Amino acid sequence: MPGSIHSLRVQNLVTTSLALLALLAGMAFIGASQSVQAASHGVSPNRVSVHPQYIRAGNVPNAAPTFSCQLPAAAVKCYGPQQIRNAYNIQPVLDSGITGKGRSIVIVDAFQSPTIRQDLHTFDTLFGINDPTLNIIAPDGLTPFDPNDANQVGWSGEITLDVEWAHAVAPDATINLVLAKSNQDDDILSATKYAIDHNLGDVISQSFGEGETCMDPKLLKKQHQIFFEATLKGITLLASAGDDGAAQPTCDGNSFFLSASSPATDPFVTSVGGTQLHADLSTGAYQSENVWNEPNFEAATGGGFSTIYRKPFYQLGTSGIQKFRGNPDVAYDAAINGGVLTVFTTGGQQSVFIFGGTSAGSPQWAGIVALGDQKAHHRLGFLNPAFYALGHSNQYHTVFNDVTVGDNSFTSTDANDNPVTVQGYSASQGWDPSTGWGTPKVNNLLSVLAGKSFFSISDASKLM
Repeated sequence: MPGSIHSLRVQNLVTTSLALLALLAGMAFIGASQSVQAASHGVSPNRVSVHPQYIRAGNVPNAAPTFSCQLPAAAVKCYGPQQIRNAYNIQPVLDSGITGKGRSIVIVDAFQSPTIRQDLHTFDTLFGINDPTLNIIAPDGLTPFDPNDANQVGWSGEITLDVEWAHAVAPDATINLVLAKSNQDDDILSATKYAIDHNLGDVISQSFGEGETCMDPKLLKKQHQIFFEATLKGITLLASAGDDGAAQPTCDGNSFFLSASSPATDPFVTSVGGTQLHADLSTGAYQSENVWNEPNFEAATGGGFSTIYRKPFYQLGTSGIQKFRGNPDVAYDAAINGGVLTVFTTGGQQSVFIFGGTSAGSPQWAGIVALGDQKAHHRLGFLNPAFYALGHSNQYHTVFNDVTVGDNSFTSTDANDNPVTVQGYSASQGWDPSTGWGTPKVNNLLSVLAGKSFFSISDASKLM
């Protein structure tokens, strides 16, 4: 209900935030799945997507093996840093000496992960990556971690995913993890404002969201003003589009309704949707992609149209967008079957898990931006004008993988176990409200972005 303050829901994989699967080389241990409905702490309860389901396959190995989910016969497939870097053409950028050195990534999350430093170090050891500079900042105080609170455990998984995979893409970038004291709207916004006021990074990743009409209108207006200030400073803003397809949980958390997700709908934000990547499980050689939609996990990429923000200037002339802001703008691998290997400690046990969801895309896009900032020797800043200009140009297929198969329709159940279906949007050539312009061919994209300016600061006032 507009006017009240709600908890932001974590945009993790639906069977998520903790993880879905941990399949270490050749070993198969079947564990019990656990589905948790976490209560929020707002005026009204809001459904938080922390449904821990995972199969643990043992402790972290001493050296990187070939994981069983990377074998051709695997029922559920996965990718490590090497495969993702190759699939999205990131490795040539790293090989050229562009590693994010001298740039900084801000990750905004809630609560904390008490084992994030140990988990990150293990992740780096496992995949042969140098440890980064990781600064943990809690401007309003660090909430003591409660391992029995499913909401906090879900956020600790989100933190782990965000930090490890932003780092996997931009291994030498500094990571500033800014933690809100809770996942209340005003607490999240306070942490975000602190990061922007103190200019803590070149790019900000936000892997969370809620139906935009569920946010207090006064806070929504304040958020928009803060994002405007970030844009004036040349800070790139990213947010995941969500994991409930074209739906969002209703404001009371009891069902679902057709809605796009805030903050991803804000015109100053680059919204990141999800795909299911098909690549060689060993080399990462790109094969194809489709819209991320896995009904067996009740998970699909967010995407659709704002009911608050009018169509921004950069979306003029884009087919399929009428009066209101369409999102996502771009996409990235988000599938659970085809997710990313992540080291995470839960229940006192450090293991390797497969994570999915559009949560995985926002921090990896932040890593890409950090690489671009280093390559350009300046902040790339607000990217949406560039993406739409390129999408309408003859360079489009050089810099993006156009995703044209699938849709983001969503089916789940409400609080009374009644089925709920929200009709989504189909992929098409060019921009569409499920995968935006598609996924990046990073080496080509950064060469274009670093060599040309697509946006002037004066343009920012057009979005206010």
